[in-house]
Amino acid sequence: MRNRYRFLIPLALVSLMATSCASDTEGDGGAAGDYPRAETLYTGGTQWGPPSTWNPLDTGNYATGTVGLVYETLFLFEPQSGEYIPWLAESGEWVDDSTYELKLRQGVQWSDGEDFTADDVVFTVELGQIEGSTYGNLWEWLESAEAVDDHTVRFTFSQANYAQWANWLYFNAIVPEHIWSERSDEEILTGANEEPVGTGPYAYEAHDQDRQVWKKRDEWWATEALGHEVAPTYIVDVVNTSNEAALGQVLQGNIDMNNNFLPGVAQLVQGGYGVETYYPEEPYMLAANTAWLVPNTTKEPMDDPEFRKALSASIDMDEIVTNVYGGLVTEANPTGLLPAWEEYIDTEVVEEYATPRDPDVAKDILEEAGYEDTNNDGFVETPDGDPIDLTLIVPSGWTDWMESARVISESAEAVGIKVTAEFPEFNDLVDQRNSGEFDLVINNERQISNTPWTYYDYIFRLPVQEQQTTVNFGRYENEDAWELVGELDGVPVEDVEAVREVAGELQQIHLEEMPVIPLWYNGLWSQTSNTVWTNWPSSETDNNYLPSTWRGYFQLGSILMLTELEPAPEEE
Repeated sequence: MRNRYRFLIPLALVSLMATSCASDTEGDGGAAGDYPRAETLYTGGTQWGPPSTWNPLDTGNYATGTVGLVYETLFLFEPQSGEYIPWLAESGEWVDDSTYELKLRQGVQWSDGEDFTADDVVFTVELGQIEGSTYGNLWEWLESAEAVDDHTVRFTFSQANYAQWANWLYFNAIVPEHIWSERSDEEILTGANEEPVGTGPYAYEAHDQDRQVWKKRDEWWATEALGHEVAPTYIVDVVNTSNEAALGQVLQGNIDMNNNFLPGVAQLVQGGYGVETYYPEEPYMLAANTAWLVPNTTKEPMDDPEFRKALSASIDMDEIVTNVYGGLVTEANPTGLLPAWEEYIDTEVVEEYATPRDPDVAKDILEEAGYEDTNNDGFVETPDGDPIDLTLIVPSGWTDWMESARVISESAEAVGIKVTAEFPEFNDLVDQRNSGEFDLVINNERQISNTPWTYYDYIFRLPVQEQQTTVNFGRYENEDAWELVGELDGVPVEDVEAVREVAGELQQIHLEEMPVIPLWYNGLWSQTSNTVWTNWPSSETDNNYLPSTWRGYFQLGSILMLTELEPAPEEE
């Protein structure tokens, strides 16, 4: 099995090198126009279909850069330093247990010349009162938002959910009242917003079936207020067609930063191809999120925590890390908490309750729980004698996950658990996952954030709905755990000891029950070229912001990456 992966990467690399060398490198502008190469940043890795909406409230679909380049947030959160950076807001504080007061920057204007004021913030927050709004959860505990003056907003809460509010302040974009107040509820939630007006450093320039183009604004407030100036005049985000095509574009220098998973990165970095990554050696990438194996806990035998622990123990993670990913990922901590949350991991809880990855341990757990191979077919049956025949689904075309699913299947079958890997189309998988019509699925929905509250909100969220669209896909129900998640939400994010204490209790429940099985830390895939732009984020430079254009990452400091880029020296 090991050799299968070792030959895939070099052969693909040789083929793509030949393709890239034979390709025409001119005319990158396409139908959307040609742009001066020395002033243009080409990106790829987020957009997997033609740009069709510039609506920041359509959080899973807006064109790459809509939030961050055009629409901005009140704060940024920079996970490398753990720092909250005042952005559209100048400051904010809890004045008592139920009141938060926000001071806004003066001198900020929308791209149409209108002033940015407290009325825009109040209006944006009140959009959460529209049924179906992505901002809706806020109004479960927010009582009112009031513009005290042009640059002061006062929020009154029924309870202080400190973690959730800190997350809201840096994650959600503010929109202009003078434009959006004229729209119907349907337009607000699902309209394409084809002429986006924001406060950010870029404005809409053009788009086509295969790209989105943004142009630098000369009047960005942060240049005068904070001394920040974005380097590229144009940003052209290229629509993905395949990982292979993306690799060819990187090798040609036609893509400056690619955020796809690309096989063979070690060979690219070490082989003198002009490709760089955040780390110069394994794991090459920062950790972006945790990949889990999610069992459907409403189905037998996945409803049994002992079975779930046995399944976890069976998985050959060394095979996945070394031979599927070639060292681009690392095995997750048993809690699944990201390295950025390392200070919240209770090592004593992990030592006592974690199940080691060991096929012999898996077999022992199965035997002690009553799972036996009663018909000598090589696979165990349930304690009631029913056959076990499970299906693990991952999206077709996600080659790294497909190979990982095959390893998980083979590992499980080696201890007597029959698991078959299947690869439906992405939309079909989403339908199965959201409706609970699956056995096992790999998922990585929750990215790095300011607090492990977001992680545990994903795992334990109640109540379970008929359609689970964003959280708790395994439909696990534990009222005690959900109560602890609420308790964690009520702890100020700066109170590290208190966060660690509640998080430790949640870690114990997780490790004892194993509602999701942590696998590996999914990489913040990022491959950069120094052909046109230099000073990319790196562990070896002062520019260590997150190198990504993924949705949700500009708010995590990636916008500052653009202020640190430098043009490559001209060749003599």
